[in-house]
Amino acid sequence: MATKVYIVYYSMYGHVEKLAEKIREGAASIEGVEAKLWQVPETLPDEVLGKMSAPPKSDVPKITPNELAEADGFVFGFPTRYGMMAAQFKAFLDATGSLWRTQQLAGKPTGIFYSTGSQGGGQETTALTAITQLVHHGMIFVPIGYTFGAGMFEMEKVKGGSPYGAGTYAGDGSRQPSDLELEQAFHQGKYIATITKRLKGAA
Repeated sequence: MATKVYIVYYSMYGHVEKLAEKIREGAASIEGVEAKLWQVPETLPDEVLGKMSAPPKSDVPKITPNELAEADGFVFGFPTRYGMMAAQFKAFLDATGSLWRTQQLAGKPTGIFYSTGSQGGGQETTALTAITQLVHHGMIFVPIGYTFGAGMFEMEKVKGGSPYGAGTYAGDGSRQPSDLELEQAFHQGKYIATITKRLKGAA
């Protein structure tokens, strides 16, 4: 039976979604792993999104809380809001009470990725503050550490991400994830899929 890794994300302007696509590719590159992209539901009305110049959402399916129970591992992604996850993703997690009561997500490995507006905008705190959600579910946080190798030490170019997980800088919205950031996202997907498969096999 295939190991299921769900990449679940919220993306307003597409930066997180680009990382998510690469993470899925990385996870799917591991034999025996089925990687699937999911979006969490939007909470803002279309009128507000229009005023924020947010583009239409992609056709990636929207996930319901109970569908999380089907997966063996996860990678959660979101933009930052004042150094924490966006409210849309928090609202989705707030709806997982039935899974929490039964601890259906306990023991499942989970990674985190993110997008921030600037270098001081929460590349580490966004992941750090998100860990509390995993703890209450009994999930296993899987950081990438420095397994990405030389890419973790890039000093000549602007690069998002940290030992906590893959990341990118959106700036004013015009900047898109760099090749190096996308490579790190691919690595994260591959890394977490490998660990998820290993843990499932040991169960």
